[in-house]
Amino acid sequence: MNISDILEWQWNGYSKYHNSHINLWVHIFTVPVFILGTFTLLISVFNFNVFSLFFSVIIMTTSIGIQGFGHSKEKLPAESFTGAKDALIRIFLEQLYTFPKFVISGKWYLALRNE
Repeated sequence: MNISDILEWQWNGYSKYHNSHINLWVHIFTVPVFILGTFTLLISVFNFNVFSLFFSVIIMTTSIGIQGFGHSKEKLPAESFTGAKDALIRIFLEQLYTFPKFVISGKWYLALRNE
């Protein structure tokens, strides 16, 4: 699957896998943290700052770990990753594009109201 196919696949199934109030609230707080970690990671690479790089990775992995807890509260578990490359691509696309789109479109709020 190419990037646009993955984005379409994520978007089409996103509401199915994000219904739990706990998971919705976890995502609303942790996705911005992941995004911040991504930006600090990029800055630390350009500045050759190893401490900042390490801290950024910790922020990002902690955010994903907490989101994993949120997903454990869903009635329908998320689709499994097929490997490390699939995991990285899907995680970054979800965090940087699909979830922000879910919020901006109003679907996050609708899912929160409909549980």
